[in-house]
Amino acid sequence: MLDIGLLVRVHVDALIVAQNHMGVCDAIRRIAPAGKLAAMSAPHLPKVAGIDPEVPVSTHTAAPLREVPAAPGAFIQDRLAGWVSDLTTLHELTERLVGTATLDTALNELLSAGAALVGARRGLLVLEPADAGTPSTTLGLGLSHADLGHIETLERGTTALGRVLDGLPDTAEGISSPDLLADKDLDPRHREVATRLGYAASYALPLASEAAGRLGGAVWLYDEPGEPSEKQRHLVGLYARYATEHLARLTELERARADIATVAEELLPSLLPRIPGVQLAARHRTGSRGGGDWYDALPLPEHTLGLAVGSVGGSGASAMAAMGRLRASLRAYAVMEGEDPVAVLSDLELLLRLTEPARTATALFAYCEPAARKIVLAGAGHTPPLVLGERRCEFVETTLSAPLGMLACWEAPSVEFSPAPGETVLLYTDGLLRRTGDPMDRAFARLHSAAASVPKAGRHDPAAVADHVLHTMLPDGLDRTDSAEDVVILAAHFD
Repeated sequence: MLDIGLLVRVHVDALIVAQNHMGVCDAIRRIAPAGKLAAMSAPHLPKVAGIDPEVPVSTHTAAPLREVPAAPGAFIQDRLAGWVSDLTTLHELTERLVGTATLDTALNELLSAGAALVGARRGLLVLEPADAGTPSTTLGLGLSHADLGHIETLERGTTALGRVLDGLPDTAEGISSPDLLADKDLDPRHREVATRLGYAASYALPLASEAAGRLGGAVWLYDEPGEPSEKQRHLVGLYARYATEHLARLTELERARADIATVAEELLPSLLPRIPGVQLAARHRTGSRGGGDWYDALPLPEHTLGLAVGSVGGSGASAMAAMGRLRASLRAYAVMEGEDPVAVLSDLELLLRLTEPARTATALFAYCEPAARKIVLAGAGHTPPLVLGERRCEFVETTLSAPLGMLACWEAPSVEFSPAPGETVLLYTDGLLRRTGDPMDRAFARLHSAAASVPKAGRHDPAAVADHVLHTMLPDGLDRTDSAEDVVILAAHFD
C-alpha cells in the first residue's frame, strides 16, 4: 500500500520549491523594469567606468507599487494547506483500514470512510469476489434490514450500483446521479424506492484495482440533490483502490481460514453417541492457523462410554493431520482396553514415539459407567477436568504426568471418582485458558468462576453449560480469527 505520509512530504517539498521559485521570479519582476528583463538574458556588455550592468536598478526607480501584481504566496500557501489536509485525512483513513483484521470490520470501515469523503450520510456496499466459492456480502450504512430489502428488489441494471457491479465500461470512474427524482429516464420502481427511503442523489464507485481486479462496488446516498466535488471524487477513488487491495488479502485469508475450519471439523466426530444415563455436548473452535486440539466420545460394550480430549503440538496442516491419526489410534485402543485408561494412553505414547518421534501431545481419556456413575481417567500432561453440581464446583485431582512423547516410557496412575446425579463433568483443552491472555493460575480461577456462575436453570443441559462457560471465559467472541489457539470443551451431564 502507498505510504501516504511519504506522499505528503513529497508534495510539501515540491510546493515549497515552487513557492520559493515563484517568490524569486516575483521579486525580479518587481525590481526590474520590463526592458531590463530582456537585457538580463542578453549577453553582458563591457563594463564602463562607474557602471556595473549586473547590478539591478533601485526599487525606488521601478514602477509604482500600485502597478506591481499581488504576490502569489498566499495562494500557494492556501493550496498547500488544502493538499496537506486532504492527504493527512487520506493517510488517517488508510491507517484505520489497514488496522482491521477481519473482512467484516474492513467493509464497515470502508463504507464509513467513503461516506465521510464524499459527504454522504448513508451507503450500501456489495462484495462479489470472482471466486465462485466465496459468497457475496451486502452491507449497509444507515440502512435497516427493511431498507436493504427494498433496494434488493430493484432490477440490477436500473441502478448505478448494479452497473458498477456488472463492470460496464462507463463505470470505471464512478457514476454520479445528482438528482434522481428529476431524472425522467429513472426506472419507476427505483423512483418509488428512493422516495420511500428518502434519498435524492447517489454516487456509485467500483471496488477495483489493477492488482486485485474487481471485487464489488459501493454507493453512497444523499438526502438532498447533489454530487461530490472533483476533489472528493479523486480522494475517494484513491482510497477505494487502496481498500480493494486490502479487501482482496482479507478475502483470501477468510477463505483459507474457512478451509482450515472445515478440515478440522471433518476430523472430529460428526455426532455424539447417545448412552442411557448421560447427556453429551461439545464445542470446538479452530484457531487462525489451524491447530491440533481434538475431542472424542465413543460407545463401549455394556453401555459404557469413553471420553477423550487432547492437543497435538504445533499448528497448521501437519498438526491437524497428526491430530487425526492420534484420535483414530486412541479409538482403536479404547475399544480393545478402554476400561484401563492407563493402558490406552501407554499404547498411544508408544505409537507416537515410534511413528512420530519429533511430535509431542497431551491427552486425557476417561472410562465412564453411567449406570454406576463411575469414572476412571488418566491424563498425560493434560488439564484436569472440572465437576459442576448443585453442591460443588471443583477440579478433579489428577496425577501430574509428562505429555506423550516426552518420556521413554509413559505411565501414570489413574484416578477414579463418582459424579453425583445432576452433575456435569467438563473436559477441555488448554486453548480455552490461553485464549484469555491471563497467566495459567488466573485462567484456572477464571474457569472455576465461569463454571460456578452457570444459572441453575441451565445446569441440567450440557450444551447450556458449555456455552455459558465459553462466553464467560471469552467475552470478546469465540470465533476471534486473530487467535492462534484452538478451543475444545466436552461436557457430560449425568442423570
